[in-house]
Amino acid sequence: MPNRTSRLLCLVSAVFALAACGGGSGGGTPAAPSPPPPPPPPPPPTGWQQGVFQPAASFADQCNAPRAGTNPATNSSYPDVQGSILDENNFLRSWSNNTYLWYDEITDQDPDNFNDPLDYFDELKTFSTTSSGTPKDQFHFTYDSLEWFNLSQGGVSAGYGAEWAVISATPPREIVVAYTEPNSPAVAPGTDLARGAKVLELDGFDINTNTQAGIDALNGALWPSSLGESHNFTVQDLDGTVREITMISGEITNAMVQNTRVINTSTGDIGYMMFNFFRAPAEEELVDAINLLNDGNGIDDLVLDIRYNGGGYLAIASQLAYMIAGAGPTAGRDFETIQFNDKHPTTNPVTGSPLTPTPFHTQTRGFSLAQGQALPTLDLTRVYVLTGPGTCSASEAVMNGLRGVGVQVIQIGSTTCGKPYGFYPTDNCGTTYFTIQFRGVNDMNFGDYSDGFVPSATDDGLANVEGCPVSDDYTEQLGDVGENRLEVALAHQSGQGCVTPVSVGPNTVSKPGARRDPVDGIVRRSPFDSNRILRR
Repeated sequence: MPNRTSRLLCLVSAVFALAACGGGSGGGTPAAPSPPPPPPPPPPPTGWQQGVFQPAASFADQCNAPRAGTNPATNSSYPDVQGSILDENNFLRSWSNNTYLWYDEITDQDPDNFNDPLDYFDELKTFSTTSSGTPKDQFHFTYDSLEWFNLSQGGVSAGYGAEWAVISATPPREIVVAYTEPNSPAVAPGTDLARGAKVLELDGFDINTNTQAGIDALNGALWPSSLGESHNFTVQDLDGTVREITMISGEITNAMVQNTRVINTSTGDIGYMMFNFFRAPAEEELVDAINLLNDGNGIDDLVLDIRYNGGGYLAIASQLAYMIAGAGPTAGRDFETIQFNDKHPTTNPVTGSPLTPTPFHTQTRGFSLAQGQALPTLDLTRVYVLTGPGTCSASEAVMNGLRGVGVQVIQIGSTTCGKPYGFYPTDNCGTTYFTIQFRGVNDMNFGDYSDGFVPSATDDGLANVEGCPVSDDYTEQLGDVGENRLEVALAHQSGQGCVTPVSVGPNTVSKPGARRDPVDGIVRRSPFDSNRILRR
């Protein structure tokens, strides 16, 4: 991009101090004149200088298109003033240099060479790779600030209430229903979608279309962007029935917690709950679920199904960990300590506060319940977690935080996504920016699981977690005792270890009747629901 030719010029007038000669008492020789003071330093340069950064605050809220009105996040007027694209770019440059975890791996480029702050932001990260060859930073993104506010505050989104598991995104494609939301178009009479239903056609396009128009149609039908969209589906149910349905997108209220139940076994009462989102409503729904599991005589073990939970608020992760373990193992211990870059060893660069660990929160935090209420607890020394590649960030923090205080975590499923990082969402000029600002470590100072937690024969205290590798076969409903991962968890709890009724792949088990190879599907999540988020 060509450089802009206009620059602001600063004119400085030099001021010279004149020193008078003073006479000494008694008529002595006059004192020698004092040398003139040195001239003032030149003003800071107005243009870009590689490696020279002004404070981000000097550019904040100076917007090419300032917003007017009230910010719903603060209930105050927007702070925006008239500025320029260069001001927005300069903010991003200085802010990244100050807070980005790997700031010293950013190539410093002239912000005046970019006509779009989003394009410039894309460059403000590391492009190095891990030892496995994957990008070191896979979590660099932006969101429209108003959309972000609406998303993060509630569980409402546009869709059908069917969560799609993409088993293969390229031909031969395979897309099935992972689960459905209650009271949604997906489960309305005549539609009746259930886990395992397979998509064959969308709006007249075969699922294996290889045209751009066809691919656009598939994406548009699967993930509608607005309310009231009507799309035609040809689906195949688990029993082999092929049928055509029409679904109209509506406002979907996501259930944070589903299928909470107590399973009575010969070796005790086992609690099960599926937890899908660390959004604000989860605070209340988790409390309700824990109270339900505590009803009567309580439970002896818990199976926590977080295979599709990509993350969200870290404080809610801390609450959940405390509700599982109780006060015994968590008292005086840290859930997670966040570590910023080496510029900020003791101070949080975002809040300005002394850097203190995240405790195990014992009370409600005001997300969806009044602040300051005591949280219920299960007081368990062991928890089974059902995981998959969509188990990320705040979900992984629950596992890591519990292991850090000696609670036994047994992992049933597949390797988690590997995201020990997090950030504070930062709004500037109507865009909310997400750049990796910190890593999290547990009370034993472990947080190196960028390649995910791996179900293994033994627990090494690091990334290998005791458990069983088990595929997600979609042949049973979630929470059903015959569902592959829950079945293996119950068998393990009864002392049978990692039962392997039928071997269908290396290091993977599947129950008899599974209709597909052991490949985990990926359930698409929003950026909020696939990260570790802190509130200011």
